[in-house]
Amino acid sequence: MINQMKSTTMSLRVKFACFCVAFALLFSSIISPPALAVTQIQLKDLTYEECSAEVGKGTVTSGGPIMRLANCFIISGTTVNKSGKPVMDADVFGRIFDANNNPAMENRGRLGAIDIVEPGEGTFELRVSVPDALETPFKLEQFKASGFTAKVR
Repeated sequence: MINQMKSTTMSLRVKFACFCVAFALLFSSIISPPALAVTQIQLKDLTYEECSAEVGKGTVTSGGPIMRLANCFIISGTTVNKSGKPVMDADVFGRIFDANNNPAMENRGRLGAIDIVEPGEGTFELRVSVPDALETPFKLEQFKASGFTAKVR
């Protein structure tokens, strides 16, 4: 009789423990935030133009211990967001080369960010400063953007 009571008590403990684990797993999946994955944004139809005088006035770029004069340009183009959801704070990456194939921003692939990229096709503008010694026309290569469908804190 005592062995049967111990067996029943043990069985109830095991069932209770299984119930608690199952409840914890179910509850944590309900309240946990959704997983955020990087969303790729295609950038196409890229063009650039010089900034207006008031926007580009006094533009400089870092050049080690001294500041160097720079030229201001606005890069614009089309975004393609196939995710079906808005993408927040999409980082823009790309390479800019001058007429002599010199990199405009050596050792720097991130050029800026787009606040919100709506689903489908849209437009963007990005301001960049390049050393004034670089010759145009520029070549804009390997441009893309990536971000998240929710704010990342």
